[in-house]
Amino acid sequence: MDESRRPWGFYEVLNDEPDHKVKRITVYPGKRLSLQRHSRRDEHWFIIKGTALATCKAEIRLLAEGMSVDIPRGASHRLENNGNEDLVVIEVQTGEYFGEDDIERIEDDFGRN
Repeated sequence: MDESRRPWGFYEVLNDEPDHKVKRITVYPGKRLSLQRHSRRDEHWFIIKGTALATCKAEIRLLAEGMSVDIPRGASHRLENNGNEDLVVIEVQTGEYFGEDDIERIEDDFGRN
């Protein structure tokens, strides 16, 4: 599997099909992804290891291992590792397009657009 490194951790694409994409996302302790939204896909996050603060729209939820959350397209969202160990999440994307260019960043700790 190819790993894509990011300032917050890394992800691996486990499956990439025309109707869905599956990623294994690892977020380092104290790090978070950008607050973002997508116009062409929905996401489902399932927590494999660690705890997460999951933001969807204006709601922030604490998620532990075995918990999940659905992120509808167009909703602002963010994943944050508030624990002391790596956070591991399985992300399932469904919709019409799964490219990395379908990211509209609203806020980013690392100065990315």
